[in-house]
Amino acid sequence: MEIRDILHGAITVDSSEASVIDSPFFQRLRQIRQLGFAEVSFPSATHNRFIHSLGAMHVATECFQAVFKGNLASPVYNRLRAVLRLGALLHDVGHGPLSHTTEFAMPKVSTLGLPLTDSSTQDRKATHEDYTLKIILDSELTPILQRVGKPHGFNEKHIAALIDPSVKCDEDFFIDELHHQKVSFQPILQQLISSELDADRMDYLRRDSLLSGVSYGQFDYTWILKTLTYYVIDQSVYLTLGHKGLYAFEDFLIARHHMFLMVYFHHKTVIFDSMLARYLEDPACAFQIPSNITEYIRYDDAFLYSHLSQSKNPWAERIARKQAFRVFIELHSGIPADPAAQQAQKDLLEQVRQELDHKGIFYLHETSVGEISKYVGKETIPIYVKYDDQYSKPRFIPLDQCTDLFKKYAEKRSITRIYVSPEDYEKLRRTR
Repeated sequence: MEIRDILHGAITVDSSEASVIDSPFFQRLRQIRQLGFAEVSFPSATHNRFIHSLGAMHVATECFQAVFKGNLASPVYNRLRAVLRLGALLHDVGHGPLSHTTEFAMPKVSTLGLPLTDSSTQDRKATHEDYTLKIILDSELTPILQRVGKPHGFNEKHIAALIDPSVKCDEDFFIDELHHQKVSFQPILQQLISSELDADRMDYLRRDSLLSGVSYGQFDYTWILKTLTYYVIDQSVYLTLGHKGLYAFEDFLIARHHMFLMVYFHHKTVIFDSMLARYLEDPACAFQIPSNITEYIRYDDAFLYSHLSQSKNPWAERIARKQAFRVFIELHSGIPADPAAQQAQKDLLEQVRQELDHKGIFYLHETSVGEISKYVGKETIPIYVKYDDQYSKPRFIPLDQCTDLFKKYAEKRSITRIYVSPEDYEKLRRTR
C-alpha cells in the first residue's frame, strides 16, 4: 500500500503495518493538529499528527537504509527495520488535543495503570508520552502489535523501549552479528527515534516549514542522509555522521532553533496556548482528559473545540471566537547585544507592568525560552562524527567536540510579551 504525502511523495506501508494504522488509536491522529493553534497565524498549517507520524516512519526507514545497506544479513536487517518503523510510527500516538497544552487536563500517572512505570513517578501529572506508552503496552492496540511483531521476534515492549529507554524488554532481540562480532543495535535504533538527529525532527521541521509557508525549517536532508553511518564501541552500535555532513547538521540545528523562535513561539500561538492553560487550570473547568484509554480515543481537537464552544467560561469563549489578547509589548533577550540596552529593556518591562497595575488593567505575562540544543551536558546516548581520508585510519569523535555551534548558541534566547485584552488595548492606545 502507498500513501501520498506532500513532503515525501509515496510512503510505502506493508499489510501488517496497515492493521496498526487502521486502528482507532492511530486514526485518532487525523484529528490532532500537528501545530495546535499555529493555524491562527499560518492558515495553511492545518496538517495533523497522522501524516507526521507516517512521515517519521518513512524518514526513520531512509536513515536505517542509509546506515546499514549492505552491512547486515537480510534476516537481521528486516527484523530491526520492522521494529524501528513501528517505533517511529507510534512515537506520537498518545498526543492530546491541540498538542501539548492540554496536558494540564491530564490525570495523575497512577490513574493510567501504566505497566513498567517507575513507582516514584506515579504522583505527577501524566504527559502525552505516558499515554503513548499506555496505548502501546496496554490497550486494544497491544495484541495487534504482538501479531505484527511475532514473525520478527519482537513484541510491544521492544517498540516501547525505542520510544522510552526506561521501558524494560528482552534486550537479546537487539543483539546480533555485525562484522563478525555480537553487538547491540538498541542504542542506534533509539537514536533514530529520539535524539539530536532523529527521524521525528527531520520530518516535522521540513513539514512544518512547508505548510506554514516559511523557509526557516529547511535544511539539506538529502546530504545528511547520504553521510549517515554507524560506530561500534563497547559492543554497541551508535549513530554516526560523516564529517562532510557536519555543516548540514549545523544548518539543521539552526533551522530548528529559528522555527521555534519564529513559528512555534509566534505571539498568537503563545497567547492561545496561555488562554487555554488558564481555562484548564480553572477549578471550575469541566474538561478533563480521561485515564480510560479506550475513552481517550474520543478526545481530539474537534471534541475540545466542541466543549469550548459550549462553555460560558470567559477564556473558553475567547478561544472559541478567536478573540485573543493582544501584544502590548514584546522584548527579545540579547537584542540589542549591548548589556546597557538590555537592562533598559528590563526596566521598560517593569515600568509597563507597574503602569498596567496602577491602572487596574489585567494582563498576561508570557516568556517563551528557546535553546539550540540540550545535547551538551545532558546524559544521553552519544552521537559520533566519522573523520576519514585516504591517508589515515578513520577516527570517531563525539559530536559536541566537532562543532562549536553548541558553544556559540549556548545562551538561551527568550521572547517576553505582555498581553492585554483587545478592549484594553484600544483604550491604552488612545491614552498613550
